[in-house]
Amino acid sequence: MGTAPARDVLPRAGLRRVLVTLCVTEITSWGVLYYAFPVLAGDITADTGWPTAAITAALSASQLVAALVGIPVGGWLDRRGPRGVMTGGSVLAVPSVVAIATAPNLVWFLAAWLLAGVAMGAVLYPPAFAALTRWHGPERVRALTILTLAAGLASTVFAPLTAALSARLDWRATYLVLAGILAVVTIPGHWWGLRLPWPEQPVAEPRHRNAHPGRIARSRAFVTLTVALSLAAFATFAVVINLVPLLAERGVDTGTAALALGLGGAGQVAGRLGYATLARHTTVRTRTALIVLAMAVTTAALGVLTSVAVLIVTAVLAGMARGVFTLLHATAVTDRWGPRYYGQLTGLLSAPLTITMALAPFAGAALASLLGGYATTFLVLGAVAVAAAGLSLATNPERNPEQ
Repeated sequence: MGTAPARDVLPRAGLRRVLVTLCVTEITSWGVLYYAFPVLAGDITADTGWPTAAITAALSASQLVAALVGIPVGGWLDRRGPRGVMTGGSVLAVPSVVAIATAPNLVWFLAAWLLAGVAMGAVLYPPAFAALTRWHGPERVRALTILTLAAGLASTVFAPLTAALSARLDWRATYLVLAGILAVVTIPGHWWGLRLPWPEQPVAEPRHRNAHPGRIARSRAFVTLTVALSLAAFATFAVVINLVPLLAERGVDTGTAALALGLGGAGQVAGRLGYATLARHTTVRTRTALIVLAMAVTTAALGVLTSVAVLIVTAVLAGMARGVFTLLHATAVTDRWGPRYYGQLTGLLSAPLTITMALAPFAGAALASLLGGYATTFLVLGAVAVAAAGLSLATNPERNPEQ
């Protein structure tokens, strides 16, 4: 695939096509490869007798694989663009879902999810972020906001779709139908929808002129940023999975708890709408600290509050902070080191974040068991996020981009 010398020669229609394509394929990829699982997990256990912990561990293992795969994928994206790697990931995703559906035993099931993890590393957020960052240039924040708003609907679309299918089919047939949807939408979508010349690497900004991706990745600022965002991701994703048990501990019925979780998801989408405005009026260090601190405060508040109405409002606010955090992650590299090595650096940054997000559900439940309840656990998670906010103040590389 050819390259374009600059973004301004790219057709506006082509840029719109790319954005629409990625919105549709991200909804589908997230919906099939991630959000269908919690809907079908109970049916899988009931049908096979495999322990719930074991099948959930298979999903977590896929996230770990995706994190590792994302590192070389990032380098490929910088050099070649997203069309080949995202199409290849889609092609691989389909047989991996078929293998999940036809797994005769737990070992096969785990292996199929590991294969799915390879596909996830090539089709989920980081490659899509890299594509929009390079193609949309100065307008990347708007494009990334639209993408994350759309992809936030993945659970809204695919959770009820999966439930409707499983009401008529068994879990295996449901996954086979979803594999068909994945094939029909994402393979042609990535192959034809991403047919746009890949711009040459942007010229480094003067303050980053001598920076090299290897030196940046080893710099104090990058390492601190990685640790800070990983801690924040750990805290917020532990909250998502353990919110319903926390509310149950408060005496909230399952229906109301599910409503609070759903409203938190709506807050996540709403929060992203304000990110562009926040970015225009704050420095990168200030908004990073503010967003992570907001995550810390809402998490700790969930551990203290007892009023059902106030807990639901707080869950929505926590969702808003979590939604903005996704865009914070998407723009973290360009805000500090420019877009020149975005794919490679974001792959390195995303790997530990993905790992902590994969481990967060189990760690949150384990903490609750160790500490004797979810309320105390949420206070601990809030403290972890406070530490992340403090670390984020040391992620500014402007004084010396090579150190």
